[in-house]
Amino acid sequence: MRLGLALGYWGRGPNPEHVPLAQEAERLGYDSVWTAESWGSDVFTPLTWIAAHTTTIKLGTAVAQMAARSPTTTAMHALTLDHLSGGRMMLGLGLSGPQVVEGWYGRPFPKSPLTATREYVDVVRQVLRREGPVEVDGRFHSHPYTGPDATGLGKPLKPITHPLRTGLPILLGAEGPKNIAQTTRIADGWLPLYWSPARPEVYEASLADAPEGFLVAPMAQVRVCDDIAEGLLPVKTMLGFYIGGMGHARRNFHADLMARMGYEEEARRIQRLFLEGRREEAVLAVPDAFADEISLVGPRERIAERLELWRKGPVTDLLALSPDRESLRVLAELNS
Repeated sequence: MRLGLALGYWGRGPNPEHVPLAQEAERLGYDSVWTAESWGSDVFTPLTWIAAHTTTIKLGTAVAQMAARSPTTTAMHALTLDHLSGGRMMLGLGLSGPQVVEGWYGRPFPKSPLTATREYVDVVRQVLRREGPVEVDGRFHSHPYTGPDATGLGKPLKPITHPLRTGLPILLGAEGPKNIAQTTRIADGWLPLYWSPARPEVYEASLADAPEGFLVAPMAQVRVCDDIAEGLLPVKTMLGFYIGGMGHARRNFHADLMARMGYEEEARRIQRLFLEGRREEAVLAVPDAFADEISLVGPRERIAERLELWRKGPVTDLLALSPDRESLRVLAELNS
């Protein structure tokens, strides 16, 4: 099982520790480093900055929002950074949900998310293969554009720049069972938001047809500490925000996922409290058991024991959300 460092997206401003953490992860032998975006910092600029300050560690987006860019624009970002980094780029994509897509990006959330995702990946693949002009007659993506307001002058084009790697890895941040199953057919890997090594049955059917070499790269908060309850608090804070606030009361993919993992009543309570403005209560309502099973928190010996569960399943890459170098070092030692 390889290790990666997940840095997430910025808060109020850039985190001055991100580059030093990426450099330390590279020194410790971590395979990859990943950035993210939501509705603040973008995903590619920080990753490019990290690329300029590292030499060997792979560079991933976890995830680049599909609604933020046309698929050809995303492919341009990926092939450019792949060249500049010497072939280290890994493109992770995510569809997000209606709240973000319509509220922030000002675009309609697709009525058929699977079709929209499939067409998006198809366009990116065509750009990276550069076998000919990009041509797609899709429901959500058409190249050339043929909508009712088209001029009719659009011309099929292929990229001027020759991609460094036609097989640049594409991973998807899918959550629903059908979306995950499709991911095994159209992508090189999957980026689970929550992964519990104690509940392999949650994803077993969706991953049944995954091809050999398919990447399964979940994120997990990693923190070496003596006080487990204190160490779980950042995990619960993240869960409270995602389950309570990253979606609408009628449609929240993160809450639905928690429900499928055996915590339906708790998920709906967290949602209700958060939407009522009782955010601290929402965080405290996150069960310690759920926060614990999707993270690696506690003394070194406890993390070592629990890490074995992660090794036994289909996980190929563990992406550590870790705030300090000591935790990164301990995880690297335990995984060696």
